[in-house]
Amino acid sequence: MLSELRIRNFALIDRLTVRLGPGLNVLTGETGAGKSIIVGALSLLLGERASADVVRAGEDRASVEGVFDVAGRTDVARILDERGIDADEDGLLVLKREVAVEGRNRAWINGSPTTAAVLGELGRALVDLHGQHEHQTLLRRDEQRAILDAYAADAPLLARVREAHGAASTLRREIAGLDARRREAAQRADFLRFQAEEIEAASLRAGEEEELEDEARRLSHSEELQALSGGLADAVSGSERALLHEVGSLRRQVDQLVRIDPAQDEVRELYESAYYALQELGERMERYAAGIEHDPRRLDEIRRRQDLIFRLKTKYGQTLDEVLEVGARARAELDLLDNAEWELGALQKKLAAAEAELAAAAAELTAAREVAMARLTGEVSAVLPELGMSGGAVFRAERIPLAEAGAFGAEEVEFRVSLNRGFEPKPLSYVASGGEMSRIMLAIKTILARLDSVSTLVFDEVDAGIGGRVGLQVGEKMRDVAGTHQVFAITHLPQIASRAHVHLLVRKGERDGRTTTDVLPLEADDRVHEIARMLGGDPESAVSLEHARELLDRAVGV
Repeated sequence: MLSELRIRNFALIDRLTVRLGPGLNVLTGETGAGKSIIVGALSLLLGERASADVVRAGEDRASVEGVFDVAGRTDVARILDERGIDADEDGLLVLKREVAVEGRNRAWINGSPTTAAVLGELGRALVDLHGQHEHQTLLRRDEQRAILDAYAADAPLLARVREAHGAASTLRREIAGLDARRREAAQRADFLRFQAEEIEAASLRAGEEEELEDEARRLSHSEELQALSGGLADAVSGSERALLHEVGSLRRQVDQLVRIDPAQDEVRELYESAYYALQELGERMERYAAGIEHDPRRLDEIRRRQDLIFRLKTKYGQTLDEVLEVGARARAELDLLDNAEWELGALQKKLAAAEAELAAAAAELTAAREVAMARLTGEVSAVLPELGMSGGAVFRAERIPLAEAGAFGAEEVEFRVSLNRGFEPKPLSYVASGGEMSRIMLAIKTILARLDSVSTLVFDEVDAGIGGRVGLQVGEKMRDVAGTHQVFAITHLPQIASRAHVHLLVRKGERDGRTTTDVLPLEADDRVHEIARMLGGDPESAVSLEHARELLDRAVGV
């Protein structure tokens, strides 16, 4: 619920804190005291478009902050988690909106910066504000459908429809994508076949370029390589004056050195390592020189192969791997042409089954909704006269069929109302009076209170055009709804105010030579005097005070 509303530099308000409690909270006060300003501030907090006009004259920015108790609200926790916002361990949620004179506005959730859109999403989950059309979520058909489904307990059927619709939609996308690729492949078939065949005919191998380059280098320098390797072999071991023979003659000196000084035994190991290394070098160079080929024909073959790879790279990619990838893609698209008809047929069979399941689930949902619409129509229509809407006022929930079933079934749901006998019910948005609209909403909320997940309901202008006995009935209905929701009502009727659990008085004052708006919680005698004022007589007269006490005494639990 909304436990506290803090307003600063908003319109006439300097600094104001409104503390609300569970049950029915009413806000009363003289006309022009600022009740509508408080509702406007709450609307801003709920995501309404910000305007610099709301900033109090002489100030640079206005702010509105709401503290909500959201303990146990898994839907709110999910929204916070999806946005990466930390939840408060005590179950408190703090929303804040700030508007600057230059037009810039900012928003926070639990101290973390956010957008007005996210703030509005959370606000709609927490507060339902009735009385101003821009905040009447019940005017939207999707909201009306959701309310009807909650009333009918259609969640399992609706989930089945959504699942079937999701499966059918996925299959349609797969079919469309496969068919588009098939048609594109068909249009490019000749070109694709040429690509695939040209690349496949080349029998390319990954890494082949490097291998060819190495072999070409050796063949083109074969004479030089043979001369170098042969010269090295001769110098190392090819004659009696070669290095190997010279080093071999040093063996006796090494042995004699070690006999005289055994501590130099490592010298023998070094010598032997050097000798055998030279021996290995000589043998390797001999084998290398003997293996060198002078093959101009092979070199020509390599050059032709390199030219072929260069041409393919020029056409199909900067590297050999890219050329191979082009060939693979071309072959895959050609294979698609061969397999597409079979795959399309299989997908079409799956789609037909999914559409049949969707149609069956949607038909069951339609039947359940029709039963629920008849029940809801009767229940709400029965409540309307008790809220001062007699004279043939009728509420009706109607089904508007769709061309095809969607994720929410085969129809839209629209709430309609007729306020006068003999007139055909029209959509709620056609209702002109804010008070009438709020009372219709109250009638619906009376029926649906146990189902609505929104914890706080705000009613503005709910008492427009009513009084006397009807006012008492409206107050009792609001108190009924307050048994399961926090209700916040702005009212001019003492009959409604007397039913409140929390009574707040809005009073215009003056501070430092400037007009201000204050809110005072009323208890005991202060509340009696305010009810007496609202009754229209002298608030200090014994008659008015006695009447006020009588109203309060009749309120259950007050």
